[in-house]
Amino acid sequence: MGTFHYPNGKKVTSVTKTRSSSSSSVKKEVSYSNRGMSLEDDINQSNQFYLLTNKAIIHKKPTPVQIVNVEYPKRSAAVIREAYFKLASTTDYNGVYKGRYIDFEAKETKNKTSFPLKNFHEHQITHMQQILDHGGISFIILRFSSTDESYLLDSSYLVHYWKEQSMGRKSIPKGEIEEKGYSITNGYQPRLNYLETVDRVYFYPSL
Repeated sequence: MGTFHYPNGKKVTSVTKTRSSSSSSVKKEVSYSNRGMSLEDDINQSNQFYLLTNKAIIHKKPTPVQIVNVEYPKRSAAVIREAYFKLASTTDYNGVYKGRYIDFEAKETKNKTSFPLKNFHEHQITHMQQILDHGGISFIILRFSSTDESYLLDSSYLVHYWKEQSMGRKSIPKGEIEEKGYSITNGYQPRLNYLETVDRVYFYPSL
């Protein structure tokens, strides 16, 4: 069995095989029957729906892995015995929608009244600012899991709040997220229709 180490030092035992040739099939149907899923699950399934309906191409960025021990028991397969999950250097998702580059981070909290800034990292803030500087669309999707409420907040606000940490700010009050952000509709297909909100914020703000 292989061992995976997360950035916080936690080990996860697993076996991973990499074959010289493999076949994959594209799923033609998306299941939305599992309610109460995580924000990541909702976004991933929504992205699959957007891809299958040719609305957008948006993918979750893979978590970088450093492999330190590999065995080759057979010619056709390699077995990873030990690897480390590196701390991701940017954000969770990126892609193209209506000819514009989109890059965003997704976070959720059990807190009912505010969103802790400790959920973000300095390198993510720097990355978001760089996307904004180059004219890309950059935002965060925040979910309050206790009430199943999701909001889109432009990254410029997060950068502002992040800088205010030097003055003692530790979180973003929910009231300010409701004021400056935009509610995202839960649905069936897609499960989390965040591109509808992207349209309202970045493409058709006057509507």
